[in-house]
Amino acid sequence: MIAIAIDDEPIALDVVQTLSKKVPFLTLEATFTNAFEAITYLQQHKVDLIFLDIKMPDISGIDFMKILSKPPMVIFTTAYSEHAVQSFELDAIDYLLKPFSLARFLKACNKAKELLNLRSQGSENKVDFIFFKDGYEQVKVLLSEIMYIEASGNYTQIHLAGDKLLSSRITINEMVDLLPSWQFVRTHRAFIISKDKISKYDRVQVWIGNQVIPIGSTYSDCLKEL
Repeated sequence: MIAIAIDDEPIALDVVQTLSKKVPFLTLEATFTNAFEAITYLQQHKVDLIFLDIKMPDISGIDFMKILSKPPMVIFTTAYSEHAVQSFELDAIDYLLKPFSLARFLKACNKAKELLNLRSQGSENKVDFIFFKDGYEQVKVLLSEIMYIEASGNYTQIHLAGDKLLSSRITINEMVDLLPSWQFVRTHRAFIISKDKISKYDRVQVWIGNQVIPIGSTYSDCLKEL
């Protein structure tokens, strides 16, 4: 997993660099005290993960993440806790409060690694299944069994054929990246549906069997796909 770190404090970058060397699957390729130099680097290199400080003089980490069109995974590193909620709304992988331990750093890296593995599964041309983490287990799910997916707090509920239900600690935005777009479409901020499971639809809702799923106003373009 290829990573970079951005922080206006060189000492903080040294800490991330030291801890990164202890994570076997992580390669920290570059560090930056200037966020705009990091943008140039990201335009020229493939990066899986950014360790990103929030309080920086020229641009905040939150704003930095917003200006990237297709940002890599992000783990925020900060001495301040007040931005935690906002960072998770931006689908950050984790939020590390300085000073953080090796154990806490490793936990965040493991979360990023798990998501990267899921994305690589979903990017295979002929993949017909995905493993989802359910508690301490990885559960194999055939894409053909998925009826629809629903956001539920910090989890998503994967509704399967036969009224089976699986919960996974992954955001619905991450689900969109994992699932093949030719087979699944997002109709609402809280719902992704399997196209071949649709029984009928109109301008504002879709039926998956007897389940009625709304079409959100910002997702009305999904009607073109349907």
